[in-house]
Amino acid sequence: METIIKKAEILIEALPYIQKLFGKTVVIKYGGNAMINENLKNSVIEDITLLKYIGMNPVVVHGGGPDITDALNKFNIESKFVEGLRVTDKKTMETAQMVLIGKTNKEIVSLLNQKGGKAIGLSGIDGKLIECEKHKTSVNGEKIDLGYVGKVTKINSKLIEFIAQDEYIPVVAPIGVGKNGESYNINADTVASEIAAALKAEKLMLLTDVEGVKTSDGKIIPALTINEAYSLIEENVINGGMIPKVLGCIEALEKGVNRTHIIDGRIPHCLLLEIFTNKGIGTMIMKEKVLYHKNEKL
Repeated sequence: METIIKKAEILIEALPYIQKLFGKTVVIKYGGNAMINENLKNSVIEDITLLKYIGMNPVVVHGGGPDITDALNKFNIESKFVEGLRVTDKKTMETAQMVLIGKTNKEIVSLLNQKGGKAIGLSGIDGKLIECEKHKTSVNGEKIDLGYVGKVTKINSKLIEFIAQDEYIPVVAPIGVGKNGESYNINADTVASEIAAALKAEKLMLLTDVEGVKTSDGKIIPALTINEAYSLIEENVINGGMIPKVLGCIEALEKGVNRTHIIDGRIPHCLLLEIFTNKGIGTMIMKEKVLYHKNEKL
């Protein structure tokens, strides 16, 4: 009986969040181990399906780096990276587009449909959903040509809104389109952030292979304001690969997203644990620490 009562208590804890988020948009960047490990993949897909059934509007943006690398290896095409971005010549771009749109995207759509969701696969090419230009970068003052790597210039969100606000779950592959119709590969974190901003989403959830933002002594920081995040970057507490994720969250917040989250996709049912529990499991970044309800722990 005690076990059953505890289950009821968990549902009651989730109630204020369900009420607050009913009808709201939640953009989920799906990547890392959660896309590779079958058990984790299953739990994330279940979480997303549940979000839709209890009245939220989840929008999924997925990565697919390992799938692209596997395909390039099969075609004997060498993978090169500069500052974490894949150098993308024409053959690499064709392979990335084939994999992301034709394989990875459709697998996620199929899994969501198997769980009872109604998912629709999209890419930035569809309806010019993601307009972009060539991404320019330099290393030590030297300009580097990354090839067909894109920088988002515009999100045409009407198509996603139409699908998400109906009974469907949009699943977006991070391929954008240039002004001359050329395809570009874009970082999935960036696409998720830009889509969340365009939709004025309630939440942006970044699934990663880290536990969240940590203090200098290794403790997870459950919540940060923008100013606190900048301070931690200056103090080198936030460093390395975490910096672009945090800056992406801040940019989304400044463009109208209410809450952003960096969570560990290696934890089963990570989305439910972060969204529907008072403490959460990762790091939430927000403009100001405003509670959803009095029992929420920030």
